[in-house]
Amino acid sequence: MRENPPNTKSVLEQFTSTAAANGQSEQYEITIGASQDTTRDVERELDELMDQVNGALPTDGVQFDEAIIKENLDEILLMLISLHGETHGKELLSDLTHLFGAQLSPGTVYPSLHSLEDEDVLSMHAKVRTKEYAIDDEDFVRATVEQTMVQHLAFGLLLYAFLPRL
Repeated sequence: MRENPPNTKSVLEQFTSTAAANGQSEQYEITIGASQDTTRDVERELDELMDQVNGALPTDGVQFDEAIIKENLDEILLMLISLHGETHGKELLSDLTHLFGAQLSPGTVYPSLHSLEDEDVLSMHAKVRTKEYAIDDEDFVRATVEQTMVQHLAFGLLLYAFLPRL
């Protein structure tokens, strides 16, 4: 027989207190694009973000499957482009494979990039042999990421609240 799991409020309180301990407050300070003084190490930054998540939630062994990557591709691309500052599609495909284990085809990723460019969320700079993408609408990125975050948290909390009924 299982012990009674903590209620969803305690999980949210733990997440909030961990975020506060890490120097975060309810107002998130998101900086879009790379600093001119330093070159961003995307893998290191994502590891740091995952460490924050792991400190707040029991996520041992959690991996992002390809379906969830595809469902949230726009948000993931926006995050990766923000971390890079400016990047190209081939590098994004490599990041998706290396960082998330997702083997997405160019036919999946490039239409998302083109759609975000058409919506004026991304700017594209044509180089000699590639196209570089950068964030063009920081407000849209912030709103999109926040909306996706709230949806995922609400769904996760619903599932968590349901667990004691099993």
